[in-house]
Amino acid sequence: MYIFRNMLILLWRIWFYILMGVPILIMFPLLLLFSSREEWYPQFFVVARFWAKIVLYGCGFIPKLTKEAEPDRKKSYMFVANHTSMTDIMLMLYSVKNPFVFVGKKELAKIPVFGFFYKRTCILVDRNSQRSRREVFDRAQARLRKGVSICIFPEGGVPDDESVVLDVFKDGAFRLAIDHQIPVVPLVFFDNKKRFSYTFFSGSPGIMRAHICKEITTQGLTQEHKKELKEITHSIILKTLETNLRNKV
Repeated sequence: MYIFRNMLILLWRIWFYILMGVPILIMFPLLLLFSSREEWYPQFFVVARFWAKIVLYGCGFIPKLTKEAEPDRKKSYMFVANHTSMTDIMLMLYSVKNPFVFVGKKELAKIPVFGFFYKRTCILVDRNSQRSRREVFDRAQARLRKGVSICIFPEGGVPDDESVVLDVFKDGAFRLAIDHQIPVVPLVFFDNKKRFSYTFFSGSPGIMRAHICKEITTQGLTQEHKKELKEITHSIILKTLETNLRNKV
């Protein structure tokens, strides 16, 4: 029974990667066109959201979104969320309608097909390079000036220890939000670790919940408030996750 279960999970995981790649190949001309100029990024974003829905529903994930507030489509935001799974990218695209650009680790650019457009449209960071981190701020500032929002997973990566509910946040997202006086919008992903963690022989189709919290204003804040802003955001996400865990007991 154990071997049979793992065979099913193996086939399902392979299917996930097929679903990631095949729609991109089919829509390649459209994606290539819309990613060729920054002013066409909102159109690229619409196609990316469609792609995310294909992957989620195609793998048997059923997204459920709740909101404390609706982000204003005419404003730029710093979207942040807990990070536990590769599906966080798809669920973020599903949950947020405001065009945003991911700031993410450069290693994802190595994924066949997906990595090609990831590299063309996202802001890549080498966390081991101080120069790379500085360049991230320059590129993010350029996108924000064009009215596009930014999305960062502030834990900086998926914790190796899957028992960690929420890892320590890094400063980058909050420094940028204060610099540009844009609100921080926390999102909470409840089920992604259970549904599709980085432990290969694990996971299952099912409901995948996301929750959009109220925005946190940065108006009037300076870099001296960066730590406080980071701690408030971390506390909101952590308390929401812990409340969900208690309710399941």
